[in-house]
Amino acid sequence: MGGLPIDMAVAGLAEADLTITQERNTLVVTGRKAPEPQGAAEYLHRGIAGREFERRFDLAEHMKVTDAHFENGLLSITLKREIPEAMKPRRIAITSSTARAEEAVPQIEARKEAA
Repeated sequence: MGGLPIDMAVAGLAEADLTITQERNTLVVTGRKAPEPQGAAEYLHRGIAGREFERRFDLAEHMKVTDAHFENGLLSITLKREIPEAMKPRRIAITSSTARAEEAVPQIEARKEAA
C-alpha cells in the first residue's frame, strides 16, 4: 500500500511559497506568496488570486507524512500509518496443562542438619 493521499490545488503559487509542517496529530499547509517588487506590472484583471492561506488537517494517531510532491499547481501529500512495534497486536502462545506439568518446577531444599 502506497499510503493515503491529500491533494490540494494551489494554482498561482510556487513550490518555494508553500510550507508543510506536522506537529503531533496536526498537519499544517501554508501558502504565502512573496510580495511583488516595486514597479512590477499592474494587471487590469488577474485570473488567479495569490492570497495567503493556511489549511489544517487533524490526523489519526501514528500518521506520518512520507512524501510531498508539487507539480503544475497541484500539491500532493502522502500519509502512512506507522504503528510502533510496542503497540502492534502480538500473538500469545497457549500451552496445555500437560505441558506445564512436565516442566521442571524449581524446589527449595532445606539444609540438612547434622544429627
